Order: sequence, then structure tokens, then C-alpha cells
Amino acid sequence: MKNLYLLLISIILFSCGNERILQLPEIENAKITEIHDVSQAYLFYDETKADSIELNRKNLIITTNWLVNVDKRLTLAQAIPKIKFLQDKKRSAELHKNENAKNYFTCSDTSIKNLGFLEFTDVLYWEESSQSLMAKTSQLDFDRIFLHPEIHLDKKIHLTRLTINDEFETDIIEYKDFSKFLNSIRRNKSEALIILELNFDKNLSFQDYISFKSFIKDLNIEGIGIDNREFIY
Repeated sequence: MKNLYLLLISIILFSCGNERILQLPEIENAKITEIHDVSQAYLFYDETKADSIELNRKNLIITTNWLVNVDKRLTLAQAIPKIKFLQDKKRSAELHKNENAKNYFTCSDTSIKNLGFLEFTDVLYWEESSQSLMAKTSQLDFDRIFLHPEIHLDKKIHLTRLTINDEFETDIIEYKDFSKFLNSIRRNKSEALIILELNFDKNLSFQDYISFKSFIKDLNIEGIGIDNREFIY
């Protein structure tokens, strides 16, 4: 069992006589642990390349569910452009398109010592902050409140808000306290829908990104939604 779990933590591929190891990001208690009809892509951490990344997508089939295996040591700045490239290839496909085919990140679920998966089919990645985008597009809606949590290298949530004195104040919140924080805002803004627009430091490791995504997926507070756009800059 121990040797099997070590294989789940790292994917080993043999190509042209060379061994390449991909270290999967780790999560706990994945909602999805089994997917059928799949093809796979691999984003390797490769120190020999200028951008430290290599994409292997030779076996991807448009009509299948895609498992995207990303080495946890890569930064978002390295991985996201390749992930966007894969998304665009699937979204722009015209022949044999399967609307039911999804995209997933492959992870190692430490709670069950097996594989777990996080879906990202509908995620849209933007290379700027959510506040910058809103300033340019004038996304004003009096029935909605937009919050812009930022995930930084300290692995905490930074959230800047306007105080009653018209001053900006930044709260730094532990993951475990985020639900309580949002509930307090929900009570004070009972009528408006609150939308979270997630912002990520581009220097975060893919492991840090997956850790937060795994945490936020369980957030379920009435009147609070999460935008499918993610802002990485």
C-alpha cells in the first residue's frame, strides 16, 4: 500500500529512455475521486528549460474528460498560460465536440491515499486584478457587493474594504476564519448578493493554489457566490 501511495503522489513517465517525475498537488477529502472516459495532459517542472515548464498533451482527445496533471512545484505564472492554452483548444473545437466533457486537475488525496480531482471546466483566468477589470468595465450593481479576496504567499486571505470613515482597511484572514468573516458581512448586508472575485499572487506555487481551491469549494453561505473568473497577476 505504501508503494502504491508513493506512485499516486508522483507520476513517473518514461519517454525515449528518459524518466520524468511529476509531483502531484495534495488535497484532503476530495469530492470527486473517480472519473471515466479520460485523456491526460502533463505539465512538468523542468529546471533545464528557461521557463521551468514542459507541456505534454500528445494524448488529449477532445471528446473525453481531460485530466490535467500539474507539478505542484510550478508557480501560477508558469502553469496558468499553459492551462489557458489547453482550455482554448477544447473550447474552440468544432468537430466531434462533447458538451458534457469536463476538465479536472489531478491531485493526491491524503485522506484516502488515492487520487482526487478538482473540476475547473468553467474557470476563466485573467492576468490582472479583479478591481482593475471592474474599474475599466464599470461593473456597478446596487443589488450586488463585490469582494476581492487576495491569496498571497503568506497563505492567508487579504481583503481590502472601505470603512465607515471612507478609509481603506485590509483584513488579513486565516482560511479557517474566512467563513465566520463572510457571515458577519452577510448579516450587515442582508439584502445584497455578495460576489467573491478571487485574486491570486502569480508567484504562488500550484500546491498553494490547489490548497485554497480545495478549501473554498466547501464554502456554502446563502447569499454569497463565487465568480468563475480567477485573477492572477
